[in-house]
Amino acid sequence: MHVLFVHQNFPAQFRYLAPRLVERHGWKCSFVTQQRERSLPGVEKILYQVKHGATAANHFCTRTFENAFGHAHAVYQALKAQPQLQPDLVVAHSGFGSSLYLPFLYDAPIINFFELFYQPMGQDLGYRPELPVEEEFLLRSKTRNAMMMLDLANCDRGWAPTAYQRNYFPPEYRSKINVIFDGIDTSIYQRRANPERRLSDKLVIPPGTRIVTYAARGFERMRGFDIFMKVAKRIYEAHPNVVFIVAGSDNVHYGPDLDFTAEPSFRKQVLKQDQYDLSKFIFTGWLEEAQLAAVLSLSDLHIYLTQPFIASWSMVNAMACGAVVLASDQVSVREYLRPGENGLLADFFDVDGLARQALEVLRDPAAARPLGDAAMRDAREKYSVEVALPRLAAFFEETARNRRAPSTLMKDLARPGTLKRRARPPAKTR
Repeated sequence: MHVLFVHQNFPAQFRYLAPRLVERHGWKCSFVTQQRERSLPGVEKILYQVKHGATAANHFCTRTFENAFGHAHAVYQALKAQPQLQPDLVVAHSGFGSSLYLPFLYDAPIINFFELFYQPMGQDLGYRPELPVEEEFLLRSKTRNAMMMLDLANCDRGWAPTAYQRNYFPPEYRSKINVIFDGIDTSIYQRRANPERRLSDKLVIPPGTRIVTYAARGFERMRGFDIFMKVAKRIYEAHPNVVFIVAGSDNVHYGPDLDFTAEPSFRKQVLKQDQYDLSKFIFTGWLEEAQLAAVLSLSDLHIYLTQPFIASWSMVNAMACGAVVLASDQVSVREYLRPGENGLLADFFDVDGLARQALEVLRDPAAARPLGDAAMRDAREKYSVEVALPRLAAFFEETARNRRAPSTLMKDLARPGTLKRRARPPAKTR
């Protein structure tokens, strides 16, 4: 079987899946993306280039849709130029519109990966009391879902990693969406023995020093970086023999943090707002997966914070590495963590409560060790790509059996005079 994956940010959610379908199932996998960097073993990469998108002339509320259309058209053009490519199934990330026009090229069924359906309030809007909710952003929360609604109508099946994510979509479409976790690589994310607690040749954590980890793609409000720093300060003031290993970058991926930040990054803004003993912190920057797994394996306690939003891969990675995870109590997090069984939960805004539970773990890490062991078992048994692979392969095969009615577009384009482009008059100006 030939599966065509589509995602603007290669390889994203399909990084572990596509190579294994090639290696273990003997399938052919192609990947359409705009990212030139990186490759996946055995996976053909086809590049597209976006030529259309939102401009300042577009209404603020429609710019997300304009950008998604640009991707949809670019994917269509790139694939139309390769008529020899005839997939049996298309698997595309929704929201970017990347698969919208592909029924005109293929009779292959389409599975859309549905990650998030935006809500007017409570995700990135209206959750933080210190951030005003601007009318423009409130209105845009509705139109941001426009391309996803088109994808819901256009696709044959949907796929969401968690029930939490599926349940945000309109009820009339939920039966179309299968819940299958996309899978982490537990051959990478597993607990490693490092008795020397060595981060590098020059950096070894002394015996007896407690290690608290925090990992995020970007240091931002959505992932509670400011809350983490407040909690960390309370921890080291009460328990001085501690070091915080903080992995991630200064990028902001979600929300309008930088619109309300005088400093060049949210991290610098947070550090400026209080007096922190930075000798307690090791900011590693972005880490390769093996490096991150090594850091998470050292952890006596991993703090994971998020607003009501999709739970990060980093939390599941920490679970797989046997870290004792203390997380913010959100519905998305409760799908993974059971407080007192495989982790700990506290209110996102309860700095004192988070610090109190953290200190209990750090005073006696051995007593909390069963939580990390249970989390590690759950990660292997429920969230590993080895568990996800057979389920996804069966889902793909079932969907691929129901082909669409063949499109005549390419044949029509090949016959002169059958399908013409209408000449458009110049745009009027006011």
